[in-house]
Formats: sequence, C-alpha cells, structure tokens
Amino acid sequence: MRTFVATKNLGKLAEMRAIFAGSALELETYPSFADVIEGAETYTGNARLKAAALRAQLIVAGVQGAVIADDSGLEAAALNGRPGVFSACYAGVDATWTVRRQELLDEIRATRSEDRSAKFVCAMVLLLPDGTEIDALGEIRGRIVEQIRGESGFGYDPLFVADGDTRTFAELSEQEKNATSHRGRAAAALLAALSDRRV
Repeated sequence: MRTFVATKNLGKLAEMRAIFAGSALELETYPSFADVIEGAETYTGNARLKAAALRAQLIVAGVQGAVIADDSGLEAAALNGRPGVFSACYAGVDATWTVRRQELLDEIRATRSEDRSAKFVCAMVLLLPDGTEIDALGEIRGRIVEQIRGESGFGYDPLFVADGDTRTFAELSEQEKNATSHRGRAAAALLAALSDRRV
C-alpha cells in the first residue's frame, strides 16, 4: 500500500522505512509536506494532527495513498515525565539536538535526584485511503545515562539505555534498536491492527 510519511525528520524517516521494510506499507515521502503546530496534549493527538495535515495536502494535490504519522518523546522520572510531548522543542524550538541533550542532562543533575529511570513513548496514526484511522502505541523503559554515548540513531538516543542492556540506543545497530524500540513496538502494534482489520 502506497503510504506517505508525515515527517521532515530524515532520521525518523530512515528508521521508519527500515522498520516497515517487507510489510504491506510502502513508505515514501511527500516533499512539500508542511510542518504543523504540534499543540495536542498527547502523542496520539500530535500524530493525528500531522497525519490529517498531510492527508489534506494529498487530497488537494489529487494524490492517492495512505498516510502515516508518529509522535514520540522521552519521559524522565527525575523531571516528572518531562520533556514528554515537548521533546522535539525542549530547550527551544530552534535548539539543536546537541543542545537539547545537554540541557536534559543538566536539568536532571540540578534536581540532585538519583532516579535516572525514563521511558521512550511512540504513538502512530495510519490514515487509510478510505479515511479509516488506525492508532498504535509503543513504549520502552530504561534509564538516562550521565554522559552522551554513541554515534548512531538520532534525537535522545545517545542518552537512553533500555532495561536489560548496557548500551545506549546510539550504540546499537539499526536492527537491534528497531527490534526493541518504542517506534518498533508501535509499528508492530499498528501492523497487527491492520492485519486484524483485513481478516
């Protein structure tokens, strides 16, 4: 199924293509996708906003296909669940990921909390050509390390170690990360829901 991804984040796009490789969804970009204000209070709400915006663009352009969007965030226990849905604009909308990561580490240190536990959460919304919406949620628990580690991945990956591992997401191979990540789990749930719908 031809499926357009509602994102301009090249790292996320590459990861989603790898996760959905071999599935019924054939992911591609829509170059003129316009970013939307992610003003919802939940990950699913923000994903729905992005999916709806891209679907509206496709309709105007007369392009046929499904639309998929996701929203994700890192929730740190020491920060009472922040940055959460504001993960992408933490430390300012124009901040670089290097600045965001350092700001997060500095703020956690400032709390003097010994609780480094955290979780990554991802919500996905798939809009089928007939307008049907399928939602899915995935999460993985772990902890935030004290120093940035690893060169792979993107976003907060160099700060997060999943429970049961000693390596950050940025130290894992693409295959290892996708098999256990919040985005991988959300994708698996979405594909299962899509399969159930077709039965």
